[in-house]
Amino acid sequence: MTRHPFSYLLLLTFIWTFACQPAEEPELLPTYQQWHKVTLSFEGPETSEDAEENPFTNYRLIVTFRNGSQTYEVPGFYAADGNAAESSASSGNIWQVRFAPGTEGEWSYDVSFRKGDNIAVSTDANAGEPVAFDSEQGSFQVVASDKQGRDLRAKGKLQYVGERYFKFAGTDEYYLKGGAGSPENLLGYVDFDGTEFGGQEGHKEGEAPVDKELHVYEDHIRDWNEGDPSWQGGKGKGIIGGLNYLAGKGVNSLYFLTMNIRGDGEDVWPYTSYDERYRFDCSKLDQWETVFTHADSLGFLLHIITQETENELLLDNGDTGPQRKLYYRELIARFAHHLAVTWDMGEENGYAEFSPESQNDDQRRAMISYFKETDPYQNPVVLHTHAAQKERDAILEPLLGFEDLDGPALQINPPTVVHAETKRWIEASAEAGKQWVVNLDEIGPYYHGVLPDDIDPGHDTIRYEVLWGNLMAGGGGAEWYFGYIFDNSDLGLETWRTRNNMWDQTRYAVTFFHENLPFWEMQSADDLVDAEGAYCFAKPGEVYAIYLHNTATTNLNLEGDGTYTVQWFDPKNGGELQSGSTDEISGGSNISVGDAPSGDSQDWVVLVQKKEDA
Repeated sequence: MTRHPFSYLLLLTFIWTFACQPAEEPELLPTYQQWHKVTLSFEGPETSEDAEENPFTNYRLIVTFRNGSQTYEVPGFYAADGNAAESSASSGNIWQVRFAPGTEGEWSYDVSFRKGDNIAVSTDANAGEPVAFDSEQGSFQVVASDKQGRDLRAKGKLQYVGERYFKFAGTDEYYLKGGAGSPENLLGYVDFDGTEFGGQEGHKEGEAPVDKELHVYEDHIRDWNEGDPSWQGGKGKGIIGGLNYLAGKGVNSLYFLTMNIRGDGEDVWPYTSYDERYRFDCSKLDQWETVFTHADSLGFLLHIITQETENELLLDNGDTGPQRKLYYRELIARFAHHLAVTWDMGEENGYAEFSPESQNDDQRRAMISYFKETDPYQNPVVLHTHAAQKERDAILEPLLGFEDLDGPALQINPPTVVHAETKRWIEASAEAGKQWVVNLDEIGPYYHGVLPDDIDPGHDTIRYEVLWGNLMAGGGGAEWYFGYIFDNSDLGLETWRTRNNMWDQTRYAVTFFHENLPFWEMQSADDLVDAEGAYCFAKPGEVYAIYLHNTATTNLNLEGDGTYTVQWFDPKNGGELQSGSTDEISGGSNISVGDAPSGDSQDWVVLVQKKEDA
């Protein structure tokens, strides 16, 4: 039988169409990097910051992220148009959640979005009713981070691990703080939306209004670099440049308030107005997020102070009620994903003679526990103290052994007691069953702090008694507060360059510990040396660090046999390790470490290490 050639053409077409067509490609999952921020946006009801039905109280977004056995229930937030930092929008239909995945591989998520009266602070999973994008699900892939160096995305989450130091989750690195404690009103900055002075009429009852200016940080605009973040056509360069300067000096933490209503500055709050307690300023908070994200890339811990002594009773009269829960939930939803966060439950918390109306022990415990229960990352929670020992003891002693508190943020006056106080709280917390990380976060007297370089260029007292005093006691480090009687003091600071020398000396100390000492395995051991005023930090039989104040030698109790190397370090001027009068000593009960490289009218640190072949 003869076949028409057209039949063969149809047959070939069929084979090509149905047999030779390539298989459909599988759908590719979105890909993110480990420890980098993942922001998911959802379209919900059209609303606004001032809508009659409050979007901050009457809607609740929770996104549950899963990877293997890991589960994170992360609260979300109303984000206006989703681009409020740039648009200054106060309305829109976007809700967002921010997440920092710590594990490579595939992550899945499912969404709960519910509506009901005051549902935002409810812990009942079934409260209200599901709306809009409720029950949405998705997945994404996480690969290794490409970051290095100071960038926290190369290190991972900073965590409390039951020891004297915080530790980065993604490495074996322990953290030592060398930070900026001023200005406390860092966020009282002219380029943030909705930032102004509040409460000026009757500023504090019985006082006249105060003439103030918002921070500009004009001197640091020159430290802003091309490619750094800004917003709305170049806003933010002063504060971003300031962080660049501090990072260049080795500073690795920032102390700041997120709410100082009725406090000292009265220029920082997350709300839409000074008198508001239930509605938040979306664009302002997004602009804060821009700064905090840059801080992550520079290696900063965010020491977030949630209130101060003057406003302890502002929310729910000090209780952890709807106002306080909503405030804390918003902070957690927007900022808990950052890789080094310490939540500080209140500056100068508790009774003081000038502020008798304060929270009580039960209220303190309640707000601390709420943070631990609500924060999916379990970021460290601390409490700032008053300067006087009587007031400090009254607040901290009842909290010893309390599982949800990870340490005190000590304010101390006079500086001479920093070393002893650091040791006291380290030992007391260990004995109570919950080891605290003990940082020195404000040095008195309150009007003095760390003076400008042009007044105190050497910073000899602060360096010896406070910086090395804390570190050589086993403390977690220090932040520097600037008092209020000089230019560029705490509330009025415009340039961090005024303490350039102090930043250098802090960097020398922190770097010395990281490069030369297994400090997490060492203990304060001052009784091993006999020089007056000397500190000794030791892992007996292996390594000893000795801080000598205005002296050039000491005897060291080196029990047992072995040969030890002796090197000297200049804590004021930094530099390389130096040789003294002897390079080696042998073990014994009372052995001289030899003489310093030069003179006896300066401070020295002696590093004594057992030789590997000894």
